[in-house]
Amino acid sequence: MIRATKQRLRRSIPDLPRSFAEVEEQLRREVDEIQEASARRRSLLPSINFADVARGAPGEAAAREVRRRGVAIVRRVFSREQAAAWNDAIGEYLASNRYQQRPADAELDPYFSGLDSGRPQIFGIYWSKPQVEARQHPALAGTRAFLNSLWTHASGGRAHFRPDRECTYADRIRRREPGDRSLGLSPHMDAGSVERWIDPAYQQVYRHVFAGDARAYDPFDGAFRAETQEIPSPAVCSMFRTWQGWTALTAQGEGDGTLQLVPIARAIVYLLLRPLLPDVPEDSLCGAEPGRALCVTPEWHSLLLPALVSIPRLEPGDTVWWHPDVIHGLESIHAGSGYSNVAYIGSAPECAKNVAYLERQKAAFLAGESAPDFAPENYETGFAGRAGLDDLSLLGRRQMGFDAW
Repeated sequence: MIRATKQRLRRSIPDLPRSFAEVEEQLRREVDEIQEASARRRSLLPSINFADVARGAPGEAAAREVRRRGVAIVRRVFSREQAAAWNDAIGEYLASNRYQQRPADAELDPYFSGLDSGRPQIFGIYWSKPQVEARQHPALAGTRAFLNSLWTHASGGRAHFRPDRECTYADRIRRREPGDRSLGLSPHMDAGSVERWIDPAYQQVYRHVFAGDARAYDPFDGAFRAETQEIPSPAVCSMFRTWQGWTALTAQGEGDGTLQLVPIARAIVYLLLRPLLPDVPEDSLCGAEPGRALCVTPEWHSLLLPALVSIPRLEPGDTVWWHPDVIHGLESIHAGSGYSNVAYIGSAPECAKNVAYLERQKAAFLAGESAPDFAPENYETGFAGRAGLDDLSLLGRRQMGFDAW
């Protein structure tokens, strides 16, 4: 299928060498700009205060830069005190239920096996009360509604998703201790690997790229995004996420084993065209494999990797968000002095695809099982202090699919 798909895509692009050369030149300028800023210790990642989001005035310049970078840091979504309390409560939840004494089955979760540092030690819990409280918090709902509004969510007489309504996507937490060298992740992209070339809906998402008009591609065009079909695999997200996200539970920044990003929303265009060039074997998509993260490697993507930068310092309660097509990874070494802890909370707006996922997730929540997209470790089925229906607010019940909007 890969050979046939590549042959067809090459035929659909009138002048592939010219198209790729234009993309390469544009991205080279972007990479140079990021490298220059990094050398001057200046972050190009857009930073917005939640207070500005809450009063509806983050500014058009900020919104434009978020669209360009595919990244947003929204600060003080939660208070430092609230984030610290959640962090302490999660630690107690893990300790009292003896999480660390439970054997982990690495065979259950092969998703990261193609990345340099293998599977990171992320804690497979989904239903602690702090996680549930954070996901349903009104401040987070306001943040996600703003970020979703940066997308084109309706076009051609069709609504692609509801930017002001969220479907909870239960994800895990990360607690990284100082000195750790085992939890890094080399640069990659989630939300599909080979699917980006072979899935009919993804081909429509990238229709301009595959027609030789890469300049017309808009990373924030929501058309067809919620219709893609992923190859099932543990930890492959089968929801449509407008944004992947972290909520900082401790202070962290460069050197603390934290998040790294290539802040170029259009970098996906390079990844899409690269396998079509003549120096790539016919059966290769430059490292893309079914059911795995989409690796970004020096062998095939050396142009982009110098733009990989660490996020600036986050305080507890700050959040960072990145577009599903943004390259990201984790620093290989935690050289800081304190824990680097986060809750993974992204944005999955209401659409038919996401509502269908909620039906499966509700059952997992009630039973305390791992969320449907993830390895069935099911650690929490017997955990004391796990969140239940009584812990859901009205907003939380709607986001989880228990109540109608």
